[in-house]
Amino acid sequence: MGTGESLTASERVQRLQTALHAKAKEAPGFRFYSLSDKVWRDDVFAVAWQTVRRNGGSAGVDGETVAGVESFGVDRWLGALARDLKEGTYRPRAVRQVLIPKKQRGKFRRLGIPCLRDRVAQTAAMLVLSPIFEADLQPEQYAYRPGRGALDAVRRAHRLLTTGRREVVDADLSDYFGQIPHAELMRSIARRVSDGRLLGWVKAWLEMAVEEDDGRGGRRRTNRARRERKGTPQGSPISPLFSNIYMRRFILGWKVLGYARRFKAEIVNYADDFAVLGRAPAAAMLTAVEGLMKRLKPPMNAGKTRRCRVPEEPMTFLGYRIGRNYRPDTGAAYIGTRPSRESVRSICRRVSGLTTRRSGLLSPGVVVARLNRALTGWANYFTLGQVSPAYRAVDQHATRRLRQWLCRKHKVRSGKSVRFPDERLRQEYGLTCLAQRTASFPWAKA
Repeated sequence: MGTGESLTASERVQRLQTALHAKAKEAPGFRFYSLSDKVWRDDVFAVAWQTVRRNGGSAGVDGETVAGVESFGVDRWLGALARDLKEGTYRPRAVRQVLIPKKQRGKFRRLGIPCLRDRVAQTAAMLVLSPIFEADLQPEQYAYRPGRGALDAVRRAHRLLTTGRREVVDADLSDYFGQIPHAELMRSIARRVSDGRLLGWVKAWLEMAVEEDDGRGGRRRTNRARRERKGTPQGSPISPLFSNIYMRRFILGWKVLGYARRFKAEIVNYADDFAVLGRAPAAAMLTAVEGLMKRLKPPMNAGKTRRCRVPEEPMTFLGYRIGRNYRPDTGAAYIGTRPSRESVRSICRRVSGLTTRRSGLLSPGVVVARLNRALTGWANYFTLGQVSPAYRAVDQHATRRLRQWLCRKHKVRSGKSVRFPDERLRQEYGLTCLAQRTASFPWAKA
């Protein structure tokens, strides 16, 4: 058995990705002309399937599920999809649209759920395309990239503020994913890819129809993306890559047109969130940002975009408030991070939603387990800076809500709620105490 045969599918895909990335890095102007045959490779498909299976998600419009595919036979199912791609008979199906409530009451975010076969095909394409475009993405971009994340973006914004770039444009884009223009995005992709078959798949994924509720208990299909020639559905595996490729145009434009040098300003970007931090007046930077975005077409949300000077005013970025903090021991002021008020309110609303009367038939163990998952997930993200006050506030809300829930369940009058003191909620019921986490990172108390 040769060395290549002894490697796992994941290892073979990693080797392929390393080679593609190295070539893209070595030759910034090179256009890859033979990629589609790599998309349907058995090892790429195997990794794509495992990725989709691990991510889970609901069924698309065809109702096909992971369990159904496994019952049918994964290799057989993947083989049929590969044949469709090879023979040119592959056609993406409609995306099932669901509405996810936003923080603002009465507002929703559209989430697209492609069929399982389209999720696998897109994931396979992403495995091939991502290392190529990773070589081109700018250091200011932190989303959907290996070894980078939202907390790195927050740290970078904090670092810029502490080194004198205190004029800030905290930008907000209106429906960024839904506004990306197809023609410009295709040009950005074609700058690196000349494989016509793969470009055809990309175009087809951008123009997938949407199946949505018609408001009368039925379903209807629309195709705004094809009609208006813009948008990439949130929820598609390949959409994050598209969003990064297009946002690169803005960041490159900011530097090539001289704004970075003129304003001594740097962009920090995560998905559709970005902030500009510089030394020039924020008003001038905002004018430049608006002008550049107008040329690129994604509209800015004037109501949510703000400018400020830190520390006179704090900035809010990716759930963190970055501004003037005070050391509890000396009272000295410094520029630091902490969870924003809205982030604390958000987890408190989540806790309240898990302890309503509707959950009264559940066992305490189930309710506490759900609370602990929500609390731990929130605290795993909010680890930077002065987190102790936020942790205490969330702990107080969680114990109060769980106590009220237990009183209702056991028909205990409010005056007798002493039956469920905090210590009992922690020790007997197992409710997580976030404040205890700071023992592992004591700087959080600063």
